[in-house]
Amino acid sequence: MPKQNDVSRHIVLTSHPSRFGPKPIAIQWGAADPMERGPIIATLTKQGQRNVIGTHSGSYAVYRALAVASGALQSDHRADLTNTSPIEHIGPYSSWAGPDKIVSLDPYGAIASEVFASYYQQGYDIRPTIAITKAHINMPELQEAVEKGRLQVDGKILKANGDLVVTKAAIEPVWYLPGIAKRFGITEAHLRRALFEQTGGMFPELVTRTDLEVFLPPIGGLTVYILGDVDAIADANKPLALRVHDECNGSDVFGSDICTCRPYLVHGIEVCVQTAQEGGAGVIVYCRKEGRALGEVTKFLVYNARKRQAGGDRADAYFARTECVAGVQDMRFQELMPDVLHWLGITRIDRMVSMSNLKFNAIIEAGIEIVERIAIPEDLIPEDARVEIEAKKAAGYFTTGDVLDASDLAEIKGRGLDS
Repeated sequence: MPKQNDVSRHIVLTSHPSRFGPKPIAIQWGAADPMERGPIIATLTKQGQRNVIGTHSGSYAVYRALAVASGALQSDHRADLTNTSPIEHIGPYSSWAGPDKIVSLDPYGAIASEVFASYYQQGYDIRPTIAITKAHINMPELQEAVEKGRLQVDGKILKANGDLVVTKAAIEPVWYLPGIAKRFGITEAHLRRALFEQTGGMFPELVTRTDLEVFLPPIGGLTVYILGDVDAIADANKPLALRVHDECNGSDVFGSDICTCRPYLVHGIEVCVQTAQEGGAGVIVYCRKEGRALGEVTKFLVYNARKRQAGGDRADAYFARTECVAGVQDMRFQELMPDVLHWLGITRIDRMVSMSNLKFNAIIEAGIEIVERIAIPEDLIPEDARVEIEAKKAAGYFTTGDVLDASDLAEIKGRGLDS
């Protein structure tokens, strides 16, 4: 029989904050000095230290609960962070300061063990929310691009065997609730109530602890893949290519041909490689928002509905079928997406590989310049995905390489859907 953990001693009922006893370390979100900002402390072993709602690892926290319940993991385990510091350092940048620029991640999340070393020495259980490492990635389409002459092997960024040398960062969501509410034009109280109710009351502190303003939501985070010199990302004098890609397991991993997701991802990587080889950098931001953040079950239900409707799969009914099943066409809400670009220090994007108006709008409204937009080449579109492309064009997608001016943006604002 596996050893059972004594978890009962860690259970603390949620209550209103007391005026008596020790107070958790305050978080002054947006402070330029990390010590003034304060660390993110979501420890489960020292309840008095907690200064946020929720816990690390997003939805994976449920697996941790299973590990604890089954006896595979001790509930009081504390991570040994020896030699886990970032392989490459990113920032700090001026965009890290201020309460409004970044509201959905902790810009100090990768260097928490460095900037909050004094807290570690005092016994505070602080976990990084960002990890940065180096790796090789290899996709067979890139080898094909080399064979067809679209990409050149340089031995540094692109190896002869098709390997790409990348720096990559994994980022967990850290939400500053007042900033999230402001970004969406709603009150913080309304946001807290909706989060509480739509998670089945999973986080009662959302409505009982208004003194805690930071929430670690149980959702997937994102991964950033960087090609070329990391320092070139924030250098406006060097070219930068960007592809913001929302997860599509069926296409990205298994090659399903009903959408353009993997072909667009590969094309984005190609453009990033070319830009990095010109002395700049390429960035792929991969967001865990499966099925337009509706989930894969909903996505497959919509596939069935589209294929079985009268007249078959049609562009004019493409988004309507999603709305019939899910009640909304898209729940990705790109308003939070530019935060990772601010974390990277991006001020200018020379080549944005995307047709999405929502992504474009969110980025320029965040104060980041976009020089050129690049659509997916026609010869990369799978035959079964042409319905998707036609539907997106009809919905107001922007598909040429020109940049919209203010009047264009005002006309299409709120109409486009993402790709």
